[in-house]
Amino acid sequence: MIRIASGSFGSYCGRCLKAAASHHSSKATSNAVLPITQSTRHIAHRPCMAARQYSLAYSTLSKQSLYYRYNAPAVYKGGRSMSTFTKLRSVMKIFRIRYIILTGGVAGGVTAKATYESWKEKIPDLSWLADLVPGDDSVKSFMSEVKKFTSHFKLPEKGWLKKSLHKVESMKNWVPEGSVISGWNTVAPQGFGIITDGFSQMSQATSRFLQSGDKDKGSTGITTMAAFGSSDSGSTANEQPNEKQKLDQAKEEFLEAQLRYQREIERLEKENKQLRKNLLIKGEKRSVGRKVKKSLIDMYSEVLDELSDFDNNYDTHDHLPRVVVVGDQSAGKTSVLEMIAQARLFPRGSGEMMTRTPVKVTLSEGPYHVAQFKDSNREYDLTKETELQSLRQEIELRMRNKVRKGQTVSSETISLSVRGPGLQRMVLVDLPGIISTVTHGMASDTREAIHNMSKAYMKNPNAIILCIQDGSVDAERSIVTELVTSMDPEGKRTIFVLTKVDLAEKNSANPSRIKQILDGKLFPMKALGYFAVITGKGNTSDSIEAIKSYEEKFFRTSQLFKTGTLKPSQMTTQNLSFAVSDCFWKMVRESVEQQADTFKATRFNLETEWKNNFPRMRELDRDELFEKAKGEVLDDIMRLGEISPKQWEDAISKILWERVSGHVFEHIYLPAAQTDNSGVFNTTVDIKLKTWADQQLPKKSVEVGWETLLDQTSKIIEEDKSRKDHDAIFDDLKSTVKQESVNRHKWHELAHDSLRVIQFNTLEDRSISDKQQWDSAVQFMENILSQRLKETEDRIYNMVGPGATERWMYWKNRTPEQANRAELKSELEKLLQVDKKHKPTLAADEITTVRKNLQTRSVEVDNEFIRETWHQLYRKHFLKAALQRGRDCRKAFYYYQKGFTESGLECNDIVLFWRIQRMLQVTSNALRQQIMNTEARRLENEVKHVLEEYSEEKEMKVRLLTGRRVELAEELKRVRQIQEKLEEFIEALSKEK
Repeated sequence: MIRIASGSFGSYCGRCLKAAASHHSSKATSNAVLPITQSTRHIAHRPCMAARQYSLAYSTLSKQSLYYRYNAPAVYKGGRSMSTFTKLRSVMKIFRIRYIILTGGVAGGVTAKATYESWKEKIPDLSWLADLVPGDDSVKSFMSEVKKFTSHFKLPEKGWLKKSLHKVESMKNWVPEGSVISGWNTVAPQGFGIITDGFSQMSQATSRFLQSGDKDKGSTGITTMAAFGSSDSGSTANEQPNEKQKLDQAKEEFLEAQLRYQREIERLEKENKQLRKNLLIKGEKRSVGRKVKKSLIDMYSEVLDELSDFDNNYDTHDHLPRVVVVGDQSAGKTSVLEMIAQARLFPRGSGEMMTRTPVKVTLSEGPYHVAQFKDSNREYDLTKETELQSLRQEIELRMRNKVRKGQTVSSETISLSVRGPGLQRMVLVDLPGIISTVTHGMASDTREAIHNMSKAYMKNPNAIILCIQDGSVDAERSIVTELVTSMDPEGKRTIFVLTKVDLAEKNSANPSRIKQILDGKLFPMKALGYFAVITGKGNTSDSIEAIKSYEEKFFRTSQLFKTGTLKPSQMTTQNLSFAVSDCFWKMVRESVEQQADTFKATRFNLETEWKNNFPRMRELDRDELFEKAKGEVLDDIMRLGEISPKQWEDAISKILWERVSGHVFEHIYLPAAQTDNSGVFNTTVDIKLKTWADQQLPKKSVEVGWETLLDQTSKIIEEDKSRKDHDAIFDDLKSTVKQESVNRHKWHELAHDSLRVIQFNTLEDRSISDKQQWDSAVQFMENILSQRLKETEDRIYNMVGPGATERWMYWKNRTPEQANRAELKSELEKLLQVDKKHKPTLAADEITTVRKNLQTRSVEVDNEFIRETWHQLYRKHFLKAALQRGRDCRKAFYYYQKGFTESGLECNDIVLFWRIQRMLQVTSNALRQQIMNTEARRLENEVKHVLEEYSEEKEMKVRLLTGRRVELAEELKRVRQIQEKLEEFIEALSKEK
């Protein structure tokens, strides 16, 4: 259409139209209708086929004679006579065809759609085929398994048939004469098809022989003929034993072929192991200086360690798989685990319990065969016997340390990782053996403790139970099968292992009974798989390689294998290891994401609780809180250096006088002051002060110094409590650290000797140098005497009760004893009024006189009652007199300097109290220097040591840092750690897929 509109029909289109127009221009006017005649068409269309086709098509569609209304065009110099308007009108008429085409297209589309819908309704529903056709993943998985299976087979080399004909030649002696295939050797060169037919007939004959042999083992003649497909019924009975021997030989060759195939697989696995070892070594060399990437199983083991600490009962969170090895005691549990780990890891005993705690063993692949404890950096080289011995001793020592006193087993887990070439990656937990009787030396609850421990591990719905049964003992004696059945009744996660199969065969065990066990028909227990293994030859010094060689040799020659009791897939610890590893990783992939989702929900709940209860506080766990408290405690200790020397000395002097005042007053001053002679007073004072300074005073002073240091520390801690930013959660920790530091701290040994010398020299000095010291001593004495007088008056008041005025005004009464003491007091005061210088004790006649006087007033008292009352009254009388004497001596310093020769005053007690006061000052100064220079730093070191020890004791932190805030922060920390490790493991697991 574009070509029509543009007028480009061809190279002659314009010329043809012009010729046609000029042909009829002479016959018609400008408005005449020009019919298209045959001559016109001939002239116009002969040179141009496009114009011809267009004219015919147009006339056919219109079914009418077409006429052009011809307007005579102007003739241009270029030779064109047809006008542009005529061309456009022709083209527009041709475009009318679009209506027909569009209408037909729409109608055809509607009809086609209706037809399609009708056909679609008649087609039957085939959606049920989608359930029968396997998906892409299933097909891919099946093809990968087929490829793995076919990789074990190798196509024969070229020319194998010619090389094998001589072997086939040797088999002709097997066939008796007259049999169907007895003449095969004569026709063998003619074609291999005859040989194939012969082997087919032999195979069918062998099957018939086996079937007939089961029904009638005595009919040897029939079985022999059936075995070789012979048609000669006249074979003699002498040939039958030879034919049976040959059949047995053929069966042995078949078994030998199976064993050779198994050995070939083992050889290839060893080569693969060596290659992987070389690759791992090369990878380690390349990774020197870079961050070591954790293996998948190591990451999974870390997750299990975190979960075991977070939830030991598997009730709420820890549902991740691990292989739990359970069995009766001495059934071979530990030996099975050692065969899987390819090393003699555990201590051995003869019939006694060796496994006393759960041992978690993480197996992973590595270039070197080594073992390492979770909490240690030492690696044990498992290829050296000395290293193995050290490892076994360490495991035994750890087991004994984890078992508490009075117990036999412990639920605390020992974590051990084993790496080596070719090891199957998995996590196994070896538990103490199940026992039925508690023997001598065991705790009474040992049986129940082992049962509860085993149930706790098997209760995990994703735990793989490796049930170990001793094949050398009667199956009815087994305890573990009943326990396993109670925990996994459907057998969806149980693998049964029969150990000591060699001893079972040696003891002439019934093969059918062993087959029943391995088929799962003897026990009510169900299992995913059944295996028979040999884990030792009875000698504890045998190596793993020797045991594996013995196991292979036994199964190759065992009648249990030859008779079909044992299947090849059920034998050897290697097959067991592959099966357990496959089951382990299958369950890991099925359960790990669900476990991660559980911890996500737990984390959300804990974070919500924290925001609601502690909105403006940081989430600090016990370790972080302890570090914060540690800093505050050390800051408090450092604040001791801010105390001034005067504050130290005042505090020490005050506490020291409180500790020694009673001894000074009661044992030094009172005995000396009750003498009448000043010389005797001074002598008595000197003797008593010397004895006191030599024996008691230095020790008491050191105690006072330490008490002062502790008191100042306590004041700083109390001041810290009054601060706005004080955190009460640290109070118990600070108090405990302070008390523990006090108990550990020992004052410097030389402090006693230095104090003894200083104090002794100070107390010997009796020369008061100036009036100020004299006045200070007088004031010191008056304060002490006044305090003692007040204490004495209070005791007398309690003895005699309230006075008359107080009884009348405050409605108080005396007790009968107080009334008697009041009467006695009045009598004794008369004696003191008569004799101002009465002796401290009453004479016998004085006591009698007082009693008689009281009897006249109907008051009965005994002698001891009189002496008690007299002691307090005389003490009061003495203190008043001494206090008055001190006041009199206030201005006697001048007479003191002259020796009191002219005044008549006796102020020796002032000198005594000055000596005591001076001793207090000197001792306080010495103790202050020791504290500030030495003891404060030693106390700080003790505090640091205590804090360091507490930082390593988890139980101490739990006891000292308590409360929901701490517990919630701890849970949040652990949940976050577990979730992060789970997500890291899931990511690595998805990459491995």
